[in-house]
Amino acid sequence: MAVVTKNSVSIALACGALLLVASAPVHAQTDEYPSRPITVIVPFAPGGSSDVVMRLVSKRVSESLKQTIVIDNRPGGAGNVAALAIKNAPKDGYTLMMGHTGTHAINATLYPDLKFDPVKDFTPITPLISFNNILIVNAVSPAKSAKELVALAKTKPDGLTYASQGVGTGGHLLGVILAKQTGIKLVHVPYRGVAPAVTDMVADRVDLMFSSYVTAGPHIESGKLRMLAIAGGKRHPRLQDLPTMGEAGFPGVEMEQWFGLFGPAGLPEGVVRKLNAAFVEALKSDEVQNTLLPQGAIIIPGTPQDLGAMVARDIVRLGQVVKDSGAKPE
Repeated sequence: MAVVTKNSVSIALACGALLLVASAPVHAQTDEYPSRPITVIVPFAPGGSSDVVMRLVSKRVSESLKQTIVIDNRPGGAGNVAALAIKNAPKDGYTLMMGHTGTHAINATLYPDLKFDPVKDFTPITPLISFNNILIVNAVSPAKSAKELVALAKTKPDGLTYASQGVGTGGHLLGVILAKQTGIKLVHVPYRGVAPAVTDMVADRVDLMFSSYVTAGPHIESGKLRMLAIAGGKRHPRLQDLPTMGEAGFPGVEMEQWFGLFGPAGLPEGVVRKLNAAFVEALKSDEVQNTLLPQGAIIIPGTPQDLGAMVARDIVRLGQVVKDSGAKPE
């Protein structure tokens, strides 16, 4: 039989008091959150599709939470620079990240020495948007279709140059897949984000690119760039005249791109709930819907569990794409 002494009772009471004191600030911090500006790290340069989307959505979230949202652009390393910063960020909800298919799925296979675990080191908050890249060329290109572009490439001993948003991005891998499927030579020209890549496409410094419509759209509408096909399983409802790569004669040259909001592992559940509610509300707003849908985006608000399932699925699915493509970090 255990012996209960006055001293042991005192110790137990003291420990209980300490636990109450220790837990009180956590609840208080959650209830008061956010009490200062929130920083969202975007792993691409300003002006790119992810940057445009996050600034638009954050404006609505800022109004809802009554706090400033600071956008911190940190391009480089196919998003690994930004992801590592979030892994090491305080677990208080004031430093978040706009992760994507690359940072949380592709890179797990592409980079053998990755310094973070895309599952264990992050707290998923909500899916944001998805889209399929569009194969584009400069308006002066003689290619009027994907087949004509491939035929043109076969006449070039040195191949054609293709821009991408960076090593390991969807634009990079789609070029690898297209080259492998058709036997053409494509010379990869990686950029630190989609915006500078599209700028060089407009200047006719590179021959082709798989880009989001969000960034390339204004130049397509102005006639400076030409769309050839969409790298998705079906046509986009807003771009019904644009064939898929499969319809153009190149089935399998497709890849869904998605973006989601993440925090470091261990975010308090109350903080996650507040952030999820605010971002989901913003994504469903007329302003966001009316701005993004015409630009080829598909809005996919959901639960933290939804985003976590997307990560787990695509680590496997896109990991196989990386292996099959033979893509390597550059």
